[in-house]
Amino acid sequence: MAAQTHLFHPLHSLSLPLKTRSKSPEFKPKLKPSTFIISSKLRAAVVGGGPAGSSAAEALAAGGIETFLFERSPSTAKPCGGAIPLCMLDEFSIPPHLIDRKVTRMKIISPSNLAVDFGKTLKPHEFISMLRREVLDDFLRRRAESCGATLFQGLVTNVVVPLTNSSSYVIQYNKNNSQKSLAVDVVIGAEGASSKVAKAIKAGDYTCAIVFQERIKLPEEKMEYYENLAEMYVGNDVSPDFYAWVFPKCDHVAVGTGPLCSKKDIKMLQHGIRAKVTPKTHGGQVTKVEAHPIPRHPRPVRVRGRVTLVGDAAGYVTKCSGEGIYFAAKSGRMCGEAIVTASEGGERMVSEDDLKREYLKKWDEKYLTTFRFLDLL
Repeated sequence: MAAQTHLFHPLHSLSLPLKTRSKSPEFKPKLKPSTFIISSKLRAAVVGGGPAGSSAAEALAAGGIETFLFERSPSTAKPCGGAIPLCMLDEFSIPPHLIDRKVTRMKIISPSNLAVDFGKTLKPHEFISMLRREVLDDFLRRRAESCGATLFQGLVTNVVVPLTNSSSYVIQYNKNNSQKSLAVDVVIGAEGASSKVAKAIKAGDYTCAIVFQERIKLPEEKMEYYENLAEMYVGNDVSPDFYAWVFPKCDHVAVGTGPLCSKKDIKMLQHGIRAKVTPKTHGGQVTKVEAHPIPRHPRPVRVRGRVTLVGDAAGYVTKCSGEGIYFAAKSGRMCGEAIVTASEGGERMVSEDDLKREYLKKWDEKYLTTFRFLDLL
């Protein structure tokens, strides 16, 4: 197996740490995989170029890891309300020009059309940032590239798992109708609920909701109503176990719903929210229709071997609000930094124990209680 691995990826020869070398030919140190010094920089593949994958790739590349970021379609993005918390702007250095709207008014509207102004809980300087995912994702990918990550535009079709601890993972991907492959040491799955990486490591299934969203371009006088207002609707006619929304963007509103239901019901529920907002959106033009699954709880397995999952692929979406962008970016960054730490800047091979200690344990200590509380809520 070692010979085959080296034929495919000649950079993966291993050498012993200086402190373990000896002139005695009988000296044969027994080392765990995580103590191996590699002859070239650690190679990492990040599958998925959204907030989770791009943040992971940025942290890896900035930390000295040879990083390859795979994104199927850089010009598009998954359906998403596009709301991010105020803390994310500073923590991830999101420039103000990416923000379409600063929402200071939020209404929750009941089935009988009673409205509660939830925005009153915001302090005078606080707001919810509304942006388009394709704009945010592109910015984060470009920043990862500026740190040294290599962007591959292609669809990852499979991840071949090695039979030994020191052999390479092989990323198989399709680019320009041609099947290609790349050998790496570490893999991060960040490609959402339908993750091929998660499937490759048998990470287990989870319950998914279906997000269905329409982008409706409104006349200027209609957009004035939604200048700094977001609306959330509850009720069996729009979402029996979640909520429907109207979120403002630059020149349009995103109108959608995200229930835990069958596909045949989603169109009926989307028709329900469209009917609710028709007086406010009359005259608008639907410019895009989007649908995508989102997880309702973390996967049973998030680390296996030298493979980790982040963002939606790991199941990091809060059940009560559907918030996932911040947790995606945060998990990606924490995972990337964990690999840099465990590999000592790309000089050593990492192990499953390293990833569980440096990434998974720290993530759970920081956020597991939060997710459980929000699930109960």
